[in-house]
Amino acid sequence: MDPAPAPGAPVVAERYPIPRSRPTHPAEEYAELRAHAPISRSRLDFDGSDVWLVTRHADACAVLADPRFSSDFSRPGFPARMTVRPPGPGTFIRMDAPDHTRLRRAVLEEFRPRRVEEMRPAITTIVDDLVSAMLAGPSPADLVQALALPLPTLVICELLGVPYDDRGFFQDRTAVIGDQEASPAARQVVRDELREYLDRLVTDKHAAGTDDLLGRMSRDRDRSGLTHDEVVGVATLLMIAGFETIANQIGVGTLLLLTHPDQFARLRAEPGLVVPAVEELARHQTVIDYGLRRVATEDVVVGGTTIRAGEGVVVVLSSANRDAEVYPDPDRFDITRDVRGHLAFGFGLHQCLGQLLARLQLGLLWTTLAERAPGLRLAVDLDEVPFRTDMFVHGVHSLPVTW
Repeated sequence: MDPAPAPGAPVVAERYPIPRSRPTHPAEEYAELRAHAPISRSRLDFDGSDVWLVTRHADACAVLADPRFSSDFSRPGFPARMTVRPPGPGTFIRMDAPDHTRLRRAVLEEFRPRRVEEMRPAITTIVDDLVSAMLAGPSPADLVQALALPLPTLVICELLGVPYDDRGFFQDRTAVIGDQEASPAARQVVRDELREYLDRLVTDKHAAGTDDLLGRMSRDRDRSGLTHDEVVGVATLLMIAGFETIANQIGVGTLLLLTHPDQFARLRAEPGLVVPAVEELARHQTVIDYGLRRVATEDVVVGGTTIRAGEGVVVVLSSANRDAEVYPDPDRFDITRDVRGHLAFGFGLHQCLGQLLARLQLGLLWTTLAERAPGLRLAVDLDEVPFRTDMFVHGVHSLPVTW
């Protein structure tokens, strides 16, 4: 898109996604879209469909909170790129009410603040062990392999009650999900293997009546109206969704701290800043890079624009989180900034169920790195870091560090 269109010329993003010109910032064109055409038409590169791009914070919230915008992949007009088979029972992020409501409610209690806080000691131990292993190993090291990939995998295993001896299986499979070179067929094989394993695990936990997430969900199936397959589907969703976004947030968030050593030093000097730091890192480095997709089920007016029934919508979270009307000087990274209301974990009906657990992991990791690895720094120049530029989740493929 021409950064300086002629007077009267429409401001549009002809193709989407719009490539980044700077790896740690969304495309510069979004600022112009927010100012002049916050809801505009574009064509998706990944499936060729024409959609509405929603780039402003207020409009993003309006779409994500409105039940007239559907998350159901199977609806005509939904902007879907299916590289694996359509989601099965229990995949409630791709459902609308009433099934979405029923399934989400069945697992909601497991992510209340009290339940998440009960996991703090276990997660602290996992973080300490992983950091110790990295610091005891050779330098430089790849922080993605040492910390970003194993941490969320092991935390989800802890949450689901996966036996310790089986955790290597999960780490091997989730590594394939995060592998740029893995084919869609290979990813499908891994998803099938995870689901088959979790199917057996749910059966075992139902029989044993264990006191963990899967045991409690199985025990409460009748009360919650869940089937066995839905419990397995929810477990598979938690495993996959809880892995990829957090792993990439760790990688690109740590990169941002290391390229802003003054902020990293301040976090070390003032550990209490970890709470706003996590929020600012999530806002500034929004990992849901291609946005959240919806389709209108009836005509809806958003921000003065009429979106017709059957038209696809992409809510560009990374743009909404850089909206200067909400966050002054939005490209500046500042761990003391108040960023309440950011959309890194979504908004409204489908807001991330595991956001408290994600915040706990990120906060514990970055606090531990600041305390135990004060000399942590990049082992290569920034332009040598391999960014994920062709995937739905923003991040880095590897992060060489030394200390």
